[in-house]
Amino acid sequence: MKITARNGFVILSLLSLLLAFGCKNKTSEADERKLKVLRHKDYLSLIISLDTLSSKEFRKKIIKEDSALNTMPDKGNNPYHYYFKARRLGFEKKRDSAFITYKKMKGQHPNDEVELLRKEAVLDKSINNGTMVELALMNELYSTMQTAERVQSKITYRYYDLLAKAYFQNNNEKKSLAYAAKYFESHPFKWHRVIKQRYFDISFLLAARLGDIKKMSYYNNQARMLARQISDSLCIARTYDNEAQIYSLEGQTAKSLASSKVYFNFLKQANNLNAIAYNNLATSFVRNRQPDSAIYYYKQGIAFEKTESGGKQLDVHYKGLIDAYKLKGDYRHALDAADSAYKIEIRNNKAIEAVKVAEMHEKYETEQKDRNIAELHGRNELNETIIKQQRWGIFLVLLISLGVLLFFFIIYHQQRLRERNKLLKSENQRLNMEQKLLQAQLNPHFIFNAIANLQSLVASGHIDESVRYLKSFSGLLRSILEQNRKDFIEIEEEVTSLNNYIQLQQMRYTDAFDYKINIDTQLDLNDTLIPPMLIQPFVENAIEHGFRNISYKGMLNISFSVVNNKLQIIIDDNGSGLKPNVSDKQKKQSLAQIILKERFDLLFTAKGQEAHFKVTDKKETGASGVQVEIKIPIINE
Repeated sequence: MKITARNGFVILSLLSLLLAFGCKNKTSEADERKLKVLRHKDYLSLIISLDTLSSKEFRKKIIKEDSALNTMPDKGNNPYHYYFKARRLGFEKKRDSAFITYKKMKGQHPNDEVELLRKEAVLDKSINNGTMVELALMNELYSTMQTAERVQSKITYRYYDLLAKAYFQNNNEKKSLAYAAKYFESHPFKWHRVIKQRYFDISFLLAARLGDIKKMSYYNNQARMLARQISDSLCIARTYDNEAQIYSLEGQTAKSLASSKVYFNFLKQANNLNAIAYNNLATSFVRNRQPDSAIYYYKQGIAFEKTESGGKQLDVHYKGLIDAYKLKGDYRHALDAADSAYKIEIRNNKAIEAVKVAEMHEKYETEQKDRNIAELHGRNELNETIIKQQRWGIFLVLLISLGVLLFFFIIYHQQRLRERNKLLKSENQRLNMEQKLLQAQLNPHFIFNAIANLQSLVASGHIDESVRYLKSFSGLLRSILEQNRKDFIEIEEEVTSLNNYIQLQQMRYTDAFDYKINIDTQLDLNDTLIPPMLIQPFVENAIEHGFRNISYKGMLNISFSVVNNKLQIIIDDNGSGLKPNVSDKQKKQSLAQIILKERFDLLFTAKGQEAHFKVTDKKETGASGVQVEIKIPIINE
């Protein structure tokens, strides 16, 4: 057959179509192989191995896997598609979108690896803002960790890490260190340099909490060496932030500021700033006596926190503003900052207390249901017993009737007693709660004055004395918080707290006064109990008001003795005495006395015991100063 030009064109066209069809088949086959690999990929092992990557490599790997999974036609059925997408959203600062995406992950079983990975990611986002972790969230975290341990999950080590972080944010260094050790011991790549570098980072934070400069320097040097080996620029930059803290403790404020700037500028360039970074830089400016720059960065940190922390706020920025404004001499704005810090602290405490009250209510309802079930069970047994007894015959009817009547009378009497006991128990709980509220009115007043003392030392530039004061104050505050959960404490604990408090005041008012504490030999310090925070308000009044503006050295005498089978406490000073005019300070003194009287009513008078106190101005006897006499019942453990 003769092939014309037209026929040749047709044949070439057919050949082109066949070649295209063949190429298309080859492309489809390659795509199918690619999809098959993606479907059978061990993503959990991949996610665990990501811990060994530097920050830069980690980000690249997340983006790569997210892009690959996006090409799958059935990506909506793959839970790891949502995981990598949420991590990528986190890089882009889309916190709420990341939360929603994590929650779309669904495993095949309630406690399989996918579900545990989802819960771990959500919990990490929930606590990763530097604020105190509330009780409900801690309970959820601890419960999920126990589930991971029970099913022997491959990511159990991640829950140890979350608990270490949560306890660190709640200022519980002991448990934080314990769970950090469990995290690194359980990590499948614990031998890797990236994991070791993170261990030294966390060890530095714990050493910083303890103020151990030697350990801080060692851990930071080790962390920096490993960060350089793995070429992780973020980790290297973080060591400069650590270095700034070391320089600050050593009093090298200029070097501290320079290191803080290096870290802050790196985070800014990487678009990875956080509220703590703003605070640390601003604090370095304060210590270098540059209040205007400090105020700027504190305010920037507050603005950043409002948009990035999910509604929670830290009080550190406002506390820093107090120091910055005081350094500048702007006491009005310093007071505003102190008020804001106090409100945030109270709001956080109220949130925690609300959770505790809800749990108490739930526990009470559960116990009430258990009692009702037990009572119904008892009645059923009683009815069965009555039916069996009726089979004995007519000659036992009278005896049984009398027995039943007597039995029901006893039941009725016991029920009345139980109802009365319930009322008494409810009233007792109410009184205890009122007592706790009265105690809580004392503590904020004391804490505010103590913080003011510390601020004065910092403003005066005595860094070493400020650090020593802060260390003593933190120990005293810890003991007060522990005592506040008790109705009564040992005299020895009260004396220890008084010694700490008075010594702190002596550090503030150098050579202004001496003191002496006398204890009757009849008293057993470890066996005799008194209400906590009983004496401190009067001691504070003597120091703050009695010894102020006197031309001689003050003397404070505190004595504990047994008089007429009662514990007598006397607080005596040789200060200026009570002022005739009613000032704000005297109103605070009166408030302290009113609170003490209400505490006596709740703790003693309501129980038929006698307790009272008397405040005497010694000017009436020709002497100077004030004497406070307190008498309460002797209570032993």
